[in-house]
Order: sequence, then structure tokens, then C-alpha cells
Amino acid sequence: MAWVLDSSMALAWALPDEDSPSAQRFFRGLSAADRLLVPALWWSDVSNALLAAQRRRRLPEAEALRALELFGKLPVETDGASGLEAAWRWFALGREHGLSVYDACYLELAQRTGAGLASLDKTLTAAARKAGVRTF
Repeated sequence: MAWVLDSSMALAWALPDEDSPSAQRFFRGLSAADRLLVPALWWSDVSNALLAAQRRRRLPEAEALRALELFGKLPVETDGASGLEAAWRWFALGREHGLSVYDACYLELAQRTGAGLASLDKTLTAAARKAGVRTF
């Protein structure tokens, strides 16, 4: 099965002060046959969140770097959609569902690939369900 992994799910799994049974269930339930898809912005999203957590003293620098290393070991496939055509799709989805363009990137990737969406973001998850995308 293919899943679009958003940063909220990944960060809840990696940050020690985030306790998310949903994230733990999601990652424990993955099999070798499952695919994890991420938009290109996912990498800047998770690294920015780790840097912010380190700056706010939520986690030591060594643990932030370790979390980034763990993300690098996940079997993620980074989608390369970009450019004006993609921007139009993100803008339209954001407008239609009341999402930021950043969140619309995750929804658009799930729609385009037929993948499910693994997210802890309630607004994004509700939009995905409304759009007919399977959610975790």
C-alpha cells in the first residue's frame, strides 16, 4: 500500500516529547511492501521543525540530528512535482478545502498517486476525506 506521509505524522514518531499512539500504530504497521511518498517540501518541513525544537530546547542538537538521520533511513520516495502547473493544482486545492498551499501539496500528491494520507493534522485529514482520499 502507498501512503503520503506528512510531517506531522513523521515528527510525532520522532520527537520524544510527542506522544502519538496513531503515529506509533502507523509506523509499526508498515510492511516492506508499503511505499511512503512525500512532496519535496517534506524535507524542509521536518528539518525546520527539528531545528525549531532544538532552538526551543525541546530536544538536544544531537537528538535533532539523530531524528533527521532516522528520517533519511525511512523508505520515502520524494515526489518532484513543481512548477506552474503544480502550483495551480496546489492553489486550487488550498482554496477549495481551506488548506495552506503546503498542506495542499500533501493532498495533491495523494490524489495524483492514489495513495492514502498519513497525517495527524485534523484539517488536512478532513479535507482528504472530503476529497475521497483514504486516511490513516
